[in-house]
Amino acid sequence: MNNKHLFIACVLSSALLSAGPAYAKEQDYLSGFTSKFSQGLFNTTTGFIELPKNIVNISQDENIFVGLTWGVVRGVLHSVSRTVVGAAELITSPIPTDDYISPPYVWDRFSEDTRYFGLHMPGFWTTYGPLDDGK
Repeated sequence: MNNKHLFIACVLSSALLSAGPAYAKEQDYLSGFTSKFSQGLFNTTTGFIELPKNIVNISQDENIFVGLTWGVVRGVLHSVSRTVVGAAELITSPIPTDDYISPPYVWDRFSEDTRYFGLHMPGFWTTYGPLDDGK
């Protein structure tokens, strides 16, 4: 076996051995992209569910009158915010970033208050779920 064949064998074997980690990184990026894209799509189209969610949650924590007043105000603010953040996630889905919104979908952890960029909107009736630290 001459040097040319040995060199070609080394190049081919190194290419085959390095294909595994490159594929794993591509798969990780692809799953992050699809996750962020689906979150953006669903948050843009289902942001209006924040209105009844806030009315129900505040009514259960306090009373129906507070739920129909403060719950409507917070629900409208969260509906608009979730729709805008969903559109931003949809547009920036090719760029890998942290989640913009918690919980990622409006139907996840329904009794939990929605938080944006790790922060929560001010208000007296804020319920933190079991996965939040309450800060």
